[in-house]
Amino acid sequence: MKVSIVGAAGAIGRATVPELLKGGHEIRVVGRSLQKLRAAFEKEKVEMVAADIASAEGAAAAVEGCDLILYTLGLPYSKKSFAAYPGMMKLMVEAAHEAGARRLIHISNVYPYGKPLTQPVTEQHPRSPCSVKGKWRKEQEDIVMAASARRDLETIVLRFPDFYGPHTGQNSMLHGVFEAALHGKRGDILGPADKPHEFLYVPDAGRLIAALASRDDVWGEEYNFAGAGVTSMRQMAEEVFDAFGQPPKLRVAGPGMVRFLGLFMPIMRELSEMSYLFTDPVILDDSKLVQRLGELPKTSYKSGILATSEFYRRQSRE
Repeated sequence: MKVSIVGAAGAIGRATVPELLKGGHEIRVVGRSLQKLRAAFEKEKVEMVAADIASAEGAAAAVEGCDLILYTLGLPYSKKSFAAYPGMMKLMVEAAHEAGARRLIHISNVYPYGKPLTQPVTEQHPRSPCSVKGKWRKEQEDIVMAASARRDLETIVLRFPDFYGPHTGQNSMLHGVFEAALHGKRGDILGPADKPHEFLYVPDAGRLIAALASRDDVWGEEYNFAGAGVTSMRQMAEEVFDAFGQPPKLRVAGPGMVRFLGLFMPIMRELSEMSYLFTDPVILDDSKLVQRLGELPKTSYKSGILATSEFYRRQSRE
């Protein structure tokens, strides 16, 4: 099978490529920058395609001759950027259908659920986003699911919680904590810091996606993929500092502080509308996936943090 990975240079794409190659699949990695693709995959036997999938021509180039599309693309973290998600997905679905692709996996997150009405949250939970970013993400999902309903494509919507691991960079809520622990500085975390939370170790996502790609009985569905258990922002941050042999030094920014900092810092202004995820956290139930696949690939937080800390150490030496 030939797989096109859109947004391949991101953390999810980089984790998935080696897993799909192990399964004997042909891989096309797609991104806007050929330079970034080469830096990410110079040691892998993959086809590299530079394409702007915000255009019909770019979307067509991304999917031509492929059987499965893995859509992992993440846009800059702003309301303005998120507004482009539905239109880009519409172009991608149309291009995939016209090219004769059979299947598409869309990587999503918890934003479309909005504030949780139950805990944990199953796929039956209403998708009632309470943020602008969640609204655009829901519309993106709707386009994917409508393509499945029309039988244009066999699709999967796969929802992840917050994540951490190699190559996640500033897309991970824990990136600043790893950097702070590495350099013996104080780490900033969002709060309330002791509320329940969960995190996905990105290499586990790669293993899961490869498992789904090899099956014929999992399509036309939405799935949650939960973290390795319920933890908290503070507990994860303390374990990160411990992995570097450092005493924890943390500063917690609660919703009020985030709103105040948003007056001066654009990223905090963007994060403010998502503060509910820390006061009313979404904890995912992935029993539906367990029923389909059996045991899921999940790395313990301790092991994942240790592996990620080694990645940060290597990066600092390069």
